[in-house]
Amino acid sequence: MTAGTEKGIRSMEWLDDIFLGNPLRSWAMAAAAFVGVLVLLPVIRGLVIARVRRIRKEDRPPWAQLVLLLITRTRRLWVFVAALYAAEHFLVLPDRVEKISTAVIVVVAWLQAAVWGVAMIEFLLRKRQARLEAEGDTRQSGSVSVLMFVARIVLFALALLLALDNLGVNITALVAGLGIGGIAIALAVQTILGDLLASLSITLDKPFVEGDWLRIDDIEGTVEHIGVKSTRLRSVSGEQVILSNADLLRSRVRNMGRMPERRALFQLGVAYETPPALLAEVPKLVEHAVTGVAGTRFEYCVLRGFGDSALQYEVVYFVPNPTTARNKFIAIGDEVNRRIHAEFSQRGIAFAYPTRKVIVKQP
Repeated sequence: MTAGTEKGIRSMEWLDDIFLGNPLRSWAMAAAAFVGVLVLLPVIRGLVIARVRRIRKEDRPPWAQLVLLLITRTRRLWVFVAALYAAEHFLVLPDRVEKISTAVIVVVAWLQAAVWGVAMIEFLLRKRQARLEAEGDTRQSGSVSVLMFVARIVLFALALLLALDNLGVNITALVAGLGIGGIAIALAVQTILGDLLASLSITLDKPFVEGDWLRIDDIEGTVEHIGVKSTRLRSVSGEQVILSNADLLRSRVRNMGRMPERRALFQLGVAYETPPALLAEVPKLVEHAVTGVAGTRFEYCVLRGFGDSALQYEVVYFVPNPTTARNKFIAIGDEVNRRIHAEFSQRGIAFAYPTRKVIVKQP
């Protein structure tokens, strides 16, 4: 061994000095690993994001969109913990420090896994929503928000339980305790839980969606928002009506927004003095008036009975797709009524109205 080699070896002997239970050489390797991971992961993250974003948004395949979403949802705390985990392999730490470090790494790792899980569920729900919107259904935002709320609660609760299990906590007893405590909490907040479960039922069963026109008892309006606890309707008179989801499902809801067509039924009173020949023309005149209005389907016009002061005709016709514009049904009814009045006026058929005859006997 030459003198230069011996001198070089002696000059490196300081790396074997012990500091806080580890040689300086191990501290240097741990520091290099920590800084390397702390710098390398953000660089890789930036390169991947830049590469994906160079692809036009409309041309990105689903996997590229998902990768971009997962990367953007990666927290800086997780990067720091990953760097700490890499550095820890080169050091022998005291038991107490080792336990604290392990606990931090496990908790942060599982929470980050929950964040990724939520991002994946959100990605799938948004893709489904985009597909429905492409098919013409643009009313699914309320369902997505409710499902995302439930997914966050389930995934983060599961991540916390798995983290505790990895740390050696007996989660069997914990889950049993939470079950008993959960029953007590459920009894205390059963109204809120009832609304939450009702919102989940509305989301999965879809008796109505945002934009549907509902009639609930004496309330009539359009669904503006389906929330976790309540559903908001914009009533026909203009005010916003807020209904709890549980009360809403217990009511008899008439979804007017899903009518393929709406029936119009009304009665006509014709004067008793009308000749039989003209009475026979009434159904044809009414049919001609109804079919003359675009967007109607005539059903029937029949003499249903004899009223106190009029011959009662019943008229029924249908308006297809009445919810595309709510005022369309009203406008068609107005035009039909005016046409019937014009047809009767031309034929000399008089509408009946209540009359009273007073007979005066002369002495």
